[in-house]
Amino acid sequence: MSELVSVRVVRGGVSSVPAELRVVLVPEGAVAGALRGLGRAATGALTRRSKALDFRGRPDETVAHHDERGALLLLGVGSGDASACRRAGARVRREAERERARRVAVYVGKAAPAPERLAALVEGFQLAGYRFDRYKKADPNARRVQSLALVGDAMPRPGDLRGALDDVAAVVTQVFHARDLVNEPPSTGTPTFLAAHARHLAKEVRGLEVDVWNPARMDREGLRGVLAVARGAHEEPRFIRIRWAPRDAKRKVALVGKGITFDSGGLSLKPPKSMETMKYDMAGGAAVLSTVAAAAALGLPIEVTGYVPATENLPGHRAQKPGDLIHYQNGKSVEVLNTDAEGRLILADALVLASRAKPDAVVDLATLTGAARVALGNLYSCIMGTDQPLVDALIAAGRASGELTWQLPLVPEYRDDIKSSVADLKNVGGDAGTITAGLFLQEFVDGVPWAHLDIAGPAFTEKDLTLAPRGATGYGVRLLVEWLRGLAKA
Repeated sequence: MSELVSVRVVRGGVSSVPAELRVVLVPEGAVAGALRGLGRAATGALTRRSKALDFRGRPDETVAHHDERGALLLLGVGSGDASACRRAGARVRREAERERARRVAVYVGKAAPAPERLAALVEGFQLAGYRFDRYKKADPNARRVQSLALVGDAMPRPGDLRGALDDVAAVVTQVFHARDLVNEPPSTGTPTFLAAHARHLAKEVRGLEVDVWNPARMDREGLRGVLAVARGAHEEPRFIRIRWAPRDAKRKVALVGKGITFDSGGLSLKPPKSMETMKYDMAGGAAVLSTVAAAAALGLPIEVTGYVPATENLPGHRAQKPGDLIHYQNGKSVEVLNTDAEGRLILADALVLASRAKPDAVVDLATLTGAARVALGNLYSCIMGTDQPLVDALIAAGRASGELTWQLPLVPEYRDDIKSSVADLKNVGGDAGTITAGLFLQEFVDGVPWAHLDIAGPAFTEKDLTLAPRGATGYGVRLLVEWLRGLAKA
């Protein structure tokens, strides 16, 4: 399984630390300066190759040289901002694995580097090293990266960076937890498995509170949506409440995450090909659990409560049927026309509970609609909300963290598309599927600022990405943590 690589800070030149892979970061237009101090043979070889390849230090450009000490790589970082450094860190990790290097040294230059850029570099390096291989036969010849040295002539003292590096480790650890939960086979990653993980987090991270409701408790509390979706499944549903409540809390927020641990579509059965990755339908719930744990590990002065309704959606003999009605706690009734639009049915319960607690904001994450993936692909989520400052803050947090989101409108005229002739609402309707799903959720949020992130695209990838291999990405954890940090500074 994935483990974080040890990181140390060293003052000196690129050859100050023994390593099988040495990397020199090169801002765009600064090639000549980067070549100084590399030794005559390496400088000559890299100069010739740089000219032949027109290497200028643009993002992702590389020039390599091998000698008796190992590999030496020039890596372009363009402007060298935090985003470029995060991407560079990931590229360094991939090169290290290609070179089978155990030790990696990255030279960041003669000037004093900004701590946030170093933190981003390390974050990218760690994130790109994730692997979900617990079910694979161990490779006796595998060579794993073991250490990363950050080297520079004017590096801060190690103690001055320790806090920032510890924060990176805390967040990346929770991203890995979220990825692990989503990547688990669906017969393992059940609702009770999610609940057990939440309880484990409460033991692992000081200050976390976890409360798990079984079906009997959910029935007493009126969680009709979760219980209706769960009717066709043999596995029992769970409702998970996870909370970080520091004494010095400046704000109070609620996070809601969809936790469908496997989605067959219910009686509105999906085609077989569409079910292959439906273990990922609980990615929103996984992200919420990890975000609350990260907030606690970082000691953020924000009270954060996570609500995760968790169930399977299967076509068992007791499964809900198209045409069934659900009566919710807030008095609204819903006609279920498509049992494959189940995520909104369980989120409705959680949104009602979250709203009743009167937080300063409610944010939900859900792999809710295929239409969101069609619209924006797998690099952006869709965001909608009732409070524009909240939406703007989340978009900004997405840019800062590299987890991008794009706003869609909550078009009031489309509300007619989800009107039912026999109930207050129906669970599907209209052409704008992502927007009408957002409008449906809005009906269960009362009196608090709310934003909805449809993460159906970026939560899971079918190909290797810069910061994640094929599979779960852990999308949303870094975005939400960045947003919470912003609230703490406000």
